Amino acid sequence: MSTGKTPDYVRIKKEEVLKFCEACMQTVGTEEDQSRQLSNVLVEADYRGHFSHGLNRLPFYVRDIREGITEKQGTSVILKQSGATAWVDGRNMLGPMVGNFCMDLAIKKAKDAGIGWVVAKGSSHYGIAGWYSMRALEQGMIGISMTNSTPIVTPTRAKGRILGTSPICVAAPAKDGDSFVLDMATSSVASGKIEMLKWQNERIPNGWCLDSDGKPTDDPSEVVDRDGSMQPLGGSEITGGYKGYGLSTLVDVLCGILGGAAYGPNVRLWTRSNEKPNLGQMFAAIDPARFCGDFEGRLSDFMGILRGLEPADPDKPVLVAGDPERQHMAKVDSEGGIPYHRNLVDSMNKLATELGVTPMKQE
Repeated sequence: MSTGKTPDYVRIKKEEVLKFCEACMQTVGTEEDQSRQLSNVLVEADYRGHFSHGLNRLPFYVRDIREGITEKQGTSVILKQSGATAWVDGRNMLGPMVGNFCMDLAIKKAKDAGIGWVVAKGSSHYGIAGWYSMRALEQGMIGISMTNSTPIVTPTRAKGRILGTSPICVAAPAKDGDSFVLDMATSSVASGKIEMLKWQNERIPNGWCLDSDGKPTDDPSEVVDRDGSMQPLGGSEITGGYKGYGLSTLVDVLCGILGGAAYGPNVRLWTRSNEKPNLGQMFAAIDPARFCGDFEGRLSDFMGILRGLEPADPDKPVLVAGDPERQHMAKVDSEGGIPYHRNLVDSMNKLATELGVTPMKQE
């Protein structure tokens, strides 16, 4: 019997989401290839369960293109390079265009020199860091990617928004298609998760965020709409937050400082500014065959040891980095679509009306 209640979540096929994202970006003047590269990253984020970096980000990219904040066409350029390194100017292109260019360059150098290390300036938000590390993974290499980002994190013992969520991803190949994929923010959580909590009318878990006075808050609007901030990974100083603070700073050293890009509080506020992004990003590819033999087999053995540990809760087996994403992708495949909160879908329908594109079909 129907209760008459509208379900909170609806499922939409990956292909439908991809088509919608491309249509929105092309409608505002983005080149077809750029639209496809961006859309692939957004859909992959949702497919892997990283909803903080998927469809919910689409309006921000649309805005950046419409208002001339990022470029509609062009390509990245190499400013300086050696056998194993390169410094790239993203020329204010969409982040996925810059990221794909840089990681592909790093992979090429790694095939020749054993390692490729590429740093870019002049980039913009590039989606999930894992997308780029996994490009190296597909070539049998270890991939590393990181980026600085909009200041929204408060350093340990400080007040205010100074650092970004500054994600790091390391992906490494194991046997039979298995892999280790650590894709993480250096803040308590990704900032997009706070936005998602607002969409879902839910509260923030304790220890994630602070209000503008530096006091703990559970109200997403304090961070999304006002001047609240996020805590670094680990939370307060007594629970190890200084380690997340150090990791976030490290990302800025390797991306903003090394790349000649904006850094720390100098990075633009993505949703509140018309400044050029000028993000700094870092991409590395490492050929494990240049080191000890049978890297894939040894990694598979190690992950097998971890997965085989006796769990503290019998209903929650021990996982390794990349397992939650694999589980989510398998669920999406079996259920025939990506689950989106109805509030987000309603927002996308409004965007479709605004841009004059066809809304997504729901399953």
